[in-house]
This record gives sequence, structure tokens and C-alpha cells, in this order.
Amino acid sequence: MNTGKWSESELDGIIRQASLIRNLGEKIEFISHQFLGTAYRESTLTGTADTEEVLVINLEGVDCFTLLDYVEAIRISASPADFKNNVVKVRYRNGKVSFRDRNHFFTDWREYNEDRIDDVTGTVGGGKERKVVKMLNLKEDGSYFLPGIEVRRREICFVPYCDLDDHVMGRLRSGDYIGIYSRSEGLDVSHAGILIKTGGSVYLRHASSAEGARKVIDEDLMRYISARRGLVVLRAKGQT
Repeated sequence: MNTGKWSESELDGIIRQASLIRNLGEKIEFISHQFLGTAYRESTLTGTADTEEVLVINLEGVDCFTLLDYVEAIRISASPADFKNNVVKVRYRNGKVSFRDRNHFFTDWREYNEDRIDDVTGTVGGGKERKVVKMLNLKEDGSYFLPGIEVRRREICFVPYCDLDDHVMGRLRSGDYIGIYSRSEGLDVSHAGILIKTGGSVYLRHASSAEGARKVIDEDLMRYISARRGLVVLRAKGQT
């Protein structure tokens, strides 16, 4: 395990401090805040369906999905030993470390981490959400994004950008896990991050690959999503 900018004792301190925060949104906000400035690393998880999967825990650099993996794993942990086990629990179905069992898609969290995560997109949308059935992993040309992974027929609920009015924004919660809905066939989202509300502003905390950033940053949510289709919203169970 590469603990990145923290020593093991510092990581232990973060985990233990987070475990004392009872409000789940505040806990996720606190944990994710520790990752601000962490370097962006593209494709931090590799492998194929034909190779043996190796558990990767690298806090030195994250992409948008591994950032969420680590934040969620810390959220449900009380010690570094818990953290390692919980990365497996969050990242893989049934705790089985294999490429085939990895949660490759954002909405896999609602399917396979349903004991801890709710899809609240419909609640947030308040009737303005839209539903689309997609065949995840299947490209428009009939090929696969991830060879060796089955195609998953899934209904995706998203709130269009044009409908993100004050009422919808008011139903979002700091600490929500946010997926940026993808127009592409075979994908549910194109990017993911964590919603942060502070001082009357709403930010997307995410691992940015943009030139001049390439690290975990807070970015104005509405500005970021203005050229994109909409939001998928997941929330820790029990978050108020």
C-alpha cells in the first residue's frame, strides 16, 4: 500500500478522526478534503479479464474513480487495516479481487454496494429526471470497452443540466457522489466526483485531468457541467 503524502501514522489519524464524525456528508467532505492537491494519475487500475488481478492501493495519485474508492473505504473504516479490507469491499463485488468482479461503472456502486449506497437521482430530480436504458460496455460499433466483461443492461436515471434549477440544487447534499452522465453508448458516466456545498457555493471535488490542474481540485459545479448532459447522484445510506 502506497500511502502517498501521508505516513502510515498520519493516515491512521485521518481514518480515526473521520470515524468520529457522525454526519455522513460532513464525514465524506472531511475525508475528500484531505485529498485536495493529490496528483491526477490516468488509469491507475489496469489489468484484463485474462490476467490475475493485483490489489492496487496508491494514495500518491488517483483518477476520478479511485478517488471515490478511497474516500468511501475510509468512510466505513476505523483503522488502516479496515481501510485495506474496505477498498476490496468497495471496489469489487463480493470482495473478490478480480478484473471480472471489479466495479468498472459508476452505477455498479448502486448495484453491488447497495447495502451502503443509494441512487437518489430521482429524489434529487423531483420529477425532472430522465431515464435511459443502456447496454453498458457495448460500443456503438458492436465492440467492447472492456473485453471479457459481460454487457450489462441497465436503466440510468439522470438529471439534465438544463433542469438543474434552485429546487434541484437544494436537494443535493454535500458529500453526494456525482457522476457526469455520458452521451456515449455503453457508458453510464464520463467522469465522477464528490459534491461539496460551502459558503453558498456548490463545487465538484474531483481528480481533474485538465491541463494546468492534473490533481484533485474543487471546481464550480455549474461551470463544469455546462457543456455536459447531466448528473447521476449516489448517496451514502443514512446521509441527511
